[in-house]
Amino acid sequence: MADRGRDGSWRRVVRRAASLTILGLVGAPGPEASADVAAPVLKWERGGCTSWCQTGWYASPAVADIDDDGEPEVVWGSYDLVSLDGATGGLEWRATHANRVYPGVVIADLTGDGPLEIVVGRNSDNLMVYDSTGAVVWTRHPFGSGEVRTLAVADLEADGVLEIVAGHAAGVSTNQVEVYEPSGTVRSGWPAKRAGEPGYGAGLFNQNVAVEDLDGDGDMELIVPTDSHYIMAFDDGGDQLPVHAMYTGRTFWSEVGVHVDHEVDLRGYAHCGTEHRPNFIQGAPAVADVDGDGSLEIVVVGNVHNCATSPYTSLYQIPFILRPDRTRWSGAGFDWTVVPTPPAGAGPKSEDWHVIQSAATNVVPADLDGDGRLEILYPSYDGRMHAYWLDKTQHGAWPYTVPATGSGGDTYRFASEPAVVDLDGDGSAEVLFASWPRNGSGLSGHLHVLDAWGNELHRIPLPAVGSGEWNGSLAAPTVADIDGDPDLEAVLGTAASGVVAFDLPGTAGARILWGTGRGSQHRRGVALPGAGPLPALGVSDAQVTEGDAGTTQVDFTVTLSSPSDDPVSVDFTTGDGTATAGAAAAPQ
Repeated sequence: MADRGRDGSWRRVVRRAASLTILGLVGAPGPEASADVAAPVLKWERGGCTSWCQTGWYASPAVADIDDDGEPEVVWGSYDLVSLDGATGGLEWRATHANRVYPGVVIADLTGDGPLEIVVGRNSDNLMVYDSTGAVVWTRHPFGSGEVRTLAVADLEADGVLEIVAGHAAGVSTNQVEVYEPSGTVRSGWPAKRAGEPGYGAGLFNQNVAVEDLDGDGDMELIVPTDSHYIMAFDDGGDQLPVHAMYTGRTFWSEVGVHVDHEVDLRGYAHCGTEHRPNFIQGAPAVADVDGDGSLEIVVVGNVHNCATSPYTSLYQIPFILRPDRTRWSGAGFDWTVVPTPPAGAGPKSEDWHVIQSAATNVVPADLDGDGRLEILYPSYDGRMHAYWLDKTQHGAWPYTVPATGSGGDTYRFASEPAVVDLDGDGSAEVLFASWPRNGSGLSGHLHVLDAWGNELHRIPLPAVGSGEWNGSLAAPTVADIDGDPDLEAVLGTAASGVVAFDLPGTAGARILWGTGRGSQHRRGVALPGAGPLPALGVSDAQVTEGDAGTTQVDFTVTLSSPSDDPVSVDFTTGDGTATAGAAAAPQ
């Protein structure tokens, strides 16, 4: 059956009796194996277009039953915000606007009262909240300039109300992050980083925030990489997070720059030309328990460059794994104090958006092979999709080079943030992403489906465009049920053909690990428990003294091994044994 979560998305809810056996996932097949996954089938295209299609950017679509009629809608922003019938792609409503939508569309019940709201970030410093009919609830201009490219919602203090986090894409050194209550009022303590505080940070030019409770105290923390080699970190009130005492003379995350070598982090400055450092301008981060030990880590990809040149020379993009105290992660026999060695050919194909649109290094932690540990996936400006295991190597056929025709200047292409879904439910996950060619090529990108080991299973062309143009999708696909049938669909917001939907046959038993841009429609950059081992239900034993008359209530506890953003429910029955089965009381 299906149920609707707080973000409005439709999710499968598997019901089992309280008497159950929890089975572990079977390990994935070896690198030589390919899953038996059916090819995606075009369902509809040009969603939201009129006689022409507006340009789409980096916004992943959202899927929700926004009008509460039992049928999901697809909501997407290019410039206009549109709501589409999931089954047909037909337009339900359009909210026109002159400014582009950059971050993924957020759908959530901000106040917990039932109706869903839609939140979008735009250029010209626009942050907007719409109701489910497309009417504007409020508009704010958080920063006075620039673009809102960073957007997420989260319940920062566990009070049942979701706050809205927005980031400033501009050349700034303070007040990069603003937080609003659902009413549109600024949350106390924000914006941050505040003027006069120690440390350094710059603008947020991608979806550069992850929001999660890192220390288990019930309140959320924010991890914010910036257009520099510094990462900012805040508590729910906008105060900066402290670092480990090993960083002598420095107190906060924003005071400890990131370098390739941790010894340089400890020293506090680099000898440019020989000691390189990353820039996090495209560093959309993620929070995940990478090794399944119950502690959370922060994963982010940096653009390592030579800071002795002017302008800086980009060398390669590589992931870093950090702890909440800013130290580099090691554990379970793995050591990320030293970052992986980049593969051959890791330099940029192009960083000129006049030539080809930028490859945004949105990192995705997900368990590809079913072993309970997470792999680290990200697209790169080297024209490849990468997947690192915790041993700091890329297994199987990874990295995957996005194919190009090789003629007419079409010698490389870029990839979007991936979605990760175990499409056939065999315990080994598939990776879905979109691609795009150079500007003005007249060519179109593809929807790609790879197996866990980087082998290409399917490459489906996106709709073609006319001469002198190009088409593709810059944002992560959204994988969801959009028509109420047993199978899932992949929905993409494209550059030149509106919203495009593909059926994913044979996915009734699929398991979604990372289903849309930034992991969920709250866009928090969090790997949910489903991205590692499946949460397990447990039932406690209970004994009572029955007595000789009347009825005696038996209480037992059903527990979940780890939290889940997906609804989890339990059906149970009682049966006669040495006592007579009676009516079950309502669960507490």
